[in-house]
Amino acid sequence: MKEFQLIDHFFNGRGHLRKDVKLGIGDDCALVQPAEHKSIAISCDTLVENVHFLPDMPAQALGYKALAVNLSDLAAMGAEPAWMTLALTLPEADDTWLEQFSNGLFEAADYYMISLVGGDTTRGPRSITITVNGQIPEGKALTRGGARPGDWIYVTGSLGDSALGLDILQHKRQVRTEHREYLVNRHYHPTPRVLAGQSLRGIASSAIDLSDGLYSDIQHVMKASGVGAVIEVEQLPLSQAMRDSVDSEAARNYALCGGEDYELLFTVPEAQRGALDVALSHAGVKFTKIGQIYAQQKLTLMLAGKEYVPTASGFQHF
Repeated sequence: MKEFQLIDHFFNGRGHLRKDVKLGIGDDCALVQPAEHKSIAISCDTLVENVHFLPDMPAQALGYKALAVNLSDLAAMGAEPAWMTLALTLPEADDTWLEQFSNGLFEAADYYMISLVGGDTTRGPRSITITVNGQIPEGKALTRGGARPGDWIYVTGSLGDSALGLDILQHKRQVRTEHREYLVNRHYHPTPRVLAGQSLRGIASSAIDLSDGLYSDIQHVMKASGVGAVIEVEQLPLSQAMRDSVDSEAARNYALCGGEDYELLFTVPEAQRGALDVALSHAGVKFTKIGQIYAQQKLTLMLAGKEYVPTASGFQHF
């Protein structure tokens, strides 16, 4: 199948069709019409085989995850997903693989109402690059730079499940059959907290999505905000599958340093805690208070009243 046949067959005309897309796939550029009084949020992520995903990862899961990890960035800013582009590099045009990949991609795109408006295909080592665009009411974007001393630190969902799922796939861990499917699925199908991010606008003082691990990502917030933080390690939310599958020390390391959770970490002033309870209950998202922001620019982990040092570190790209 030639390049343009491939695009037409697997990608053109599929997925959510937004009215604000004036010209989509098929020309030199896409044309979109942003809503009045909204800022555009833009994020780009690349997934490379043998770096970000295993060669035998199911194509459907890869298509879903490739978009989900980008949508998580929009969620951290409080943005509403709108448009995306896809650059797909493949060693060969495998029709079966492409069918499954595109099905996974558009499963996520349809659910979050984002339209594919362009991109590129080329031959080479397998990699997927997606650029997503979202819209945010002017002046309402969440950033990493707004945390202030006294703010409380929260996370959504549970932590560490994706990293444990990856270790299961790599035969580094064995778990009970009833937990294996759940943990592997958390690695293959992360849940971008899009509605939660929008609900946090005007409530959270800062936010970031957890891609490299809590231990690394909280330090991005600290640096951007010029603050420090204390994390109560015993408060980190762990799934029952995690608790049943590994010992306490391993669970703490997965939760702190595992990466690829794609949950939200956010800070909230004391005066907004009541509003937070209401906002996220409407979003249907579990959230947990895990610490507090302090003026001293240092990250301190506390466990049972003593300072705790993890035996692992977050993901490093280089």
